[in-house]
Amino acid sequence: MVDTTDKSKTANRKMVPLHYVLTPIMLILVAIVIVAILAFTAEKPAKKPPEINAPLVQVIKLSSQNITFNISSQGTVMPRTETRLISEVSGVITDVADKFNVGGFFSKGETLLVIDDISYKAAVLQAQSQEDGATATLIEEQAKSDQKKEEWLLSGKPLEQAPILALRIPQLQQAKAGLKAAQANLQDAKIKLKRTVIKTPYDALIKAKNVDIGQYVTLGSTLASIFAVDYAEVRLPIKQKDILFLNLPRVNQSQKDASKVEINFQLGNDSFSLPSQITRYEGEVDRASRVHYVIAQINDPYQIKSERKMPELRMGMYVNAKISGKTMTAITAIPRRSVHGSNTIYLMSNDNKLHIEKINIFRTDAEHVYTRDTIAANLQLITTKLATPVNGMPLRLASDKIVKDAKAKITSVTNAKQGE
Repeated sequence: MVDTTDKSKTANRKMVPLHYVLTPIMLILVAIVIVAILAFTAEKPAKKPPEINAPLVQVIKLSSQNITFNISSQGTVMPRTETRLISEVSGVITDVADKFNVGGFFSKGETLLVIDDISYKAAVLQAQSQEDGATATLIEEQAKSDQKKEEWLLSGKPLEQAPILALRIPQLQQAKAGLKAAQANLQDAKIKLKRTVIKTPYDALIKAKNVDIGQYVTLGSTLASIFAVDYAEVRLPIKQKDILFLNLPRVNQSQKDASKVEINFQLGNDSFSLPSQITRYEGEVDRASRVHYVIAQINDPYQIKSERKMPELRMGMYVNAKISGKTMTAITAIPRRSVHGSNTIYLMSNDNKLHIEKINIFRTDAEHVYTRDTIAANLQLITTKLATPVNGMPLRLASDKIVKDAKAKITSVTNAKQGE
C-alpha cells in the first residue's frame, strides 16, 4: 500500500515560488546601498572648538572703616544689697505693717514691725533716775570741794600745798565718773527702746518673712530678709580675648568712661531693653573657666521712681547684654561665609582674574571676620563658592551675564515684532 499523505505534503513544499524568498532580501540590500550612498555624499558638519565658559561669580567691594565692637554676654539680675534683719532686743511682736509680706515694698525709714517696748521704757525711766541721782551727787561733791578750798585759803596757804583729800578731790572725781556711767546707761536704754521699732535702712522689697504678730523673738532672731531696689546689678562673664576691646574701669579710677551696656530681656513674646553701664571690674579671673567678670548697674529695675512705661526687671531674671566696646580705625569687615579654610579669601581683579590671598584675622564674630590688612582697590571680594579655584583663572560677573541675557531677550522680542 502506498502512503498518499506523505506524497501530498512533499508536493506542497515544492510549489513555493523562488521570488517570494528573494524579494525581501533584495529590498534590504537596496536600502543598505541607498543609506551608504547618502551617508557618503552628505556634507560633513564643520568642527567647532569646545567652548569653555569661565565661572560666574558675585562680588562685593571691600573698604576699611571705623568699627565699634559689641561684646555679647549674659547673666542674672541680682540686688546690689541684700540684708537679713536681726532682732537686737527680745519681746513679743505687737504690730506689723500691712505690707509686711514677701514682695512688699518699703521706703527707707518705714516701719516694718514693732516689738513690745514696755520693759524698755521702764529701763529708760530707771536709767534716767540714776542719772538724776548721779547729777545730784556730783553737785553735792562739787559744793563740798569748793567749801574745802575756801577753808584752806583762810589758813593763808596756797591751794597747791593743800592735800587732795583735804580738798575732797577723789570724792569729786568719783561723782563725775558716776554721772558718766549713769548717762551711758541712759543712752543704752534709749537705744534698746529705739530698736523695738524695726525700720528699713533703704528702699527695699521683702524677700523672706520669718516672724509675725504675737510671736516672741529673742536677741539675734532673724525677722526678715530684704533687698535694695534703687538699682540692680548683673554679673557678666567676658572671655579673655574680648577684654582688650572693652573700656573697663580700673582700680581706684573714674568709671565715667566705662563701656555702655544694653540689657535685653523677654517677657512672653515681647522683648525689652534697658540702658546700663559697667560700674566695676572684678579683680580676679575665674580659675576654672578662665573668664573675667564685670558688673553692670541697672537703675530703678522695678520702675518705682521712673516714668518709663515698661515691665519690671525682677531679681533673678535672666538677661542678655550687649556691651559697647572700643572703636577701632582702619578695619576691614569680611563676611564669614566668604572666608575659606582658616584665613583664605577669593578676590577678583579688574581684568576678571582670580586672586587667592591669605589675611591676618584679629577678631571674629557670628557674621564677620575682621582684619587690619589692606585690600587693594582694584580687587573685589568673591562671595560665590568656587568648585576648583586656581589662582589667575578667568571669571565672569553674574551681573554682566544677567544684563547680557536681558539685552538678548529685548533684541529677540524687537525682531519678532518687526517680522510681524
